[in-house]
Amino acid sequence: MGNLTVSTYVLLQLIFFIISQVSNAQLYLNLQNYGAKPDGKTDSTKPFVKAWSDACNSSNSATIHVPTGNFLLSRVTFSGPCKNKDIKFAIDGTIVAPSNNYENSDKLKDDPWIIFDSVEGVSINGGSLDGKGESLWNCKSASHHHCPYGASSLVFTNSKTIAINSMTSINSELFHIVILRCEGVTLQGINIIAPESSPNTDGIHVERSTSVTIIQANIRTGDDCISVGPGTAHLWVERVSCGPGHGISIGSLGKKSQGLEVGGVENVTVKTTVFSGTKNGVRIKTWGTKSQGYVRNVAFVDAMMRNVENPIIIDQHYCPHDDGCPSESLLLVGV
Repeated sequence: MGNLTVSTYVLLQLIFFIISQVSNAQLYLNLQNYGAKPDGKTDSTKPFVKAWSDACNSSNSATIHVPTGNFLLSRVTFSGPCKNKDIKFAIDGTIVAPSNNYENSDKLKDDPWIIFDSVEGVSINGGSLDGKGESLWNCKSASHHHCPYGASSLVFTNSKTIAINSMTSINSELFHIVILRCEGVTLQGINIIAPESSPNTDGIHVERSTSVTIIQANIRTGDDCISVGPGTAHLWVERVSCGPGHGISIGSLGKKSQGLEVGGVENVTVKTTVFSGTKNGVRIKTWGTKSQGYVRNVAFVDAMMRNVENPIIIDQHYCPHDDGCPSESLLLVGV
């Protein structure tokens, strides 16, 4: 009887161990198993959304695998909050926007292509995003007033504990990556590519966010390599190569449409950067309004500049089109 009891106990322990291992097993979701086609022509939006839903509602860690190939993805929002706080996108292929993406976008404001909203613990690893921005740029360069505003490629909003690693963004219509109202974001090994002539194609834009780190990025674009909007604090930027582009900019801040109580920017460190053939190096730009904003505790360290038109700019009367420019109290700037 004693031996039977011991044997039963050992067996039960083994069963409990197996069950626990199964219950804690990572969920692996191959996008092609959901019907996605790597031909760059078949719309894979529904497979992406279904895989996201399964990962979001899982109690276990999940990896959504985007295999080699081109996967067409229409405008989409991956929404939280999720039960799962550990969702990884492992991308070996290229996610491609529709070639006519801009035709269906809002004419007055940014209408992003891919949005992650109210998520936690999401990481994107590898792969490429192709925003297919050429058609919109051509429309704008022809001075057509009917051109839509366009779409930023990848936007995280109201989220925390986010990581983007070794990803490439190509030819975004507008901003390539936007971090908005987020906390605890790391971007590392990012490559951003767009022609020097492409309008408003900022590389990485950070706004109303805290504890954001950008390390080892190579950015070649038609606007700011990195832009920092109001309400940003504790931003660390290191080992960034910028050019062509408009440099690294804080602002613009204090525009009336942002609201008179808009927050400032503080505790920003930018170090070990290289600017090559850029319009600007480091820049701070504020409107001459009565906004209760500020720029403080900002440090630019070890910046190397080659063929830079304006290495350092602090512009407290920023007004790009010289139309109805305000001239009131200035924001406080501390560098």
